[in-house]
Amino acid sequence: MNINSPLLRKFITLGRIDAETVKSKQREYSSTAELIAKGSNMEGDELAEQCVDLFRVPYFDIKDFDVSLIAQELIKDKLIREHHILPLIKKGRKLYIAASDPTDYGAFENFEFSTGLSCEVVVVDYRQLENKIEQLLDATGSLHLSEDEFKEFAELDTESTKETPTNSEEDKDDAPIIVYINKILMDAIKKGASDLHFEPYEHKYRVRFRIDGILHEMASPPNSLASRLSARIKVMSRLDIAEKRKPQDGRIKLKITERKSIDFRVSTLPTLWGEKIVMRILDSSSAMLGIDVLGYEPEQKKLYMDALEQPQGMILVTGPTGSGKTVSLYTGLNILNQPERNISTAEDPVEINLEGINQVQINPKADMTFANALKAFLRQDPDVVMVGEIRDLETAEISIKAAQTGHLVLSTLHTNSAPETLTRLLNMGVPAYNVASSISLIIAQRLARRLCPKCKTPETLPEEELLRQGFTAEQLARLTLFAPKGCESCTEGYKGRVGIYEVMKVTPEIAQIIMRGGNSLEIAEVSLKSGFDNIRISGLKKAAQGVTSLSEVNRVTSF
Repeated sequence: MNINSPLLRKFITLGRIDAETVKSKQREYSSTAELIAKGSNMEGDELAEQCVDLFRVPYFDIKDFDVSLIAQELIKDKLIREHHILPLIKKGRKLYIAASDPTDYGAFENFEFSTGLSCEVVVVDYRQLENKIEQLLDATGSLHLSEDEFKEFAELDTESTKETPTNSEEDKDDAPIIVYINKILMDAIKKGASDLHFEPYEHKYRVRFRIDGILHEMASPPNSLASRLSARIKVMSRLDIAEKRKPQDGRIKLKITERKSIDFRVSTLPTLWGEKIVMRILDSSSAMLGIDVLGYEPEQKKLYMDALEQPQGMILVTGPTGSGKTVSLYTGLNILNQPERNISTAEDPVEINLEGINQVQINPKADMTFANALKAFLRQDPDVVMVGEIRDLETAEISIKAAQTGHLVLSTLHTNSAPETLTRLLNMGVPAYNVASSISLIIAQRLARRLCPKCKTPETLPEEELLRQGFTAEQLARLTLFAPKGCESCTEGYKGRVGIYEVMKVTPEIAQIIMRGGNSLEIAEVSLKSGFDNIRISGLKKAAQGVTSLSEVNRVTSF
């Protein structure tokens, strides 16, 4: 972003935005136009109109422009991203360029130099321009390489097996592999993937992304490149390249912009046909979402917030792997993260770094277990303690002791529902009176895919089927369900995910059941009577609200 652009100076002079705002906000926005619009509360179209009047540049409505019409030789990814401009149409030796800042002359000169064409600028709404740039780069950023690129890779691989190259030759041969891996990582981030799978087989190699909880095959590079791809990822993760017989764990930090980095947690696994590599994307921004966007119903949010405000007690979050437990815990920690509190966490691994919180990495080889970390925390004058997972009786007992001695403890367990969490602790060997007296709240959760708001379509089902699914007769009178359709803005009709929760407070009635050795079915029955929705009821509410589809609720709640 050019903070010295004539556009910025002009709007400061006109009083539409002040210099102090520019100084404090310049790192938050990717373009000058975005800074002006958001810093001055102007809409994108109003900004474009102002540019037309001030600089006598023609306006172009880009909303319905088809990016597939852009000639391939004009698509310069780096220039488009860096300068936030878009080539439109080439006429003779003249190239029409869309920009939200018509005074970014350096950008236009760079495009002229790169294409050898004379550039004519038209001003557009910056929000519409952002959408078109994303459409273009998504369309051209496919991981399915051309035949020529595959041939180049295959030739490089064949040559490398014939003789041992020198360092310079090796660097030259690996350059396309480096570019390809970087392209995969960037594409995964753009598509909002949570995990990447690199999988070698006897006659095939495939790359899959987990998007909104579902795996999608994204690429199938030549099988002969398997060892080169895994070697490159291991170099980036600082793992032992020579070790191919044992699983290894590593980490990659990828700098996206000056102010944003993405971490990848890397795990290798020796398989029959080579090393399978799985990379988990750890985006710290997901932990900063705030409780309002996670999907809690109002009464569930209140229960969670009330529990967080208590000076002591235990909050347990439960659910299968990939159900969003970490985000729920980090959201709670962010709410608690105040200068007057001492917060310590024991995690395996530490997925997201949080400023102001003392995070400890569990290391069994150094005897840094959850239990030992907890013992150390209690000597460190803590207010809030977070334990990544309660895996054994010792960790459970120390956690409960901490909750009973004036500390707020947050942790996770792997169970299917809130009532089962209580019986799981009892089965571990924790005395019933400790469970009943120390645990204040249990959150069981799942993640369901959100319906795309642009293309979701109404769905009609017979009343008998809706009643069988769990809807009440009262709900049917005002019920409208939606189903996925699919469009250019989403993946198979879904975009993003939303939490489905069972938030259960340990009431005196539930505590009595625990004390007399009751089972999870009895606890679940009392929980429902106390007004705490179970996972299924919460999911049906999300479907009735049009947030997700009934089929998706059935998938995540195993109906």
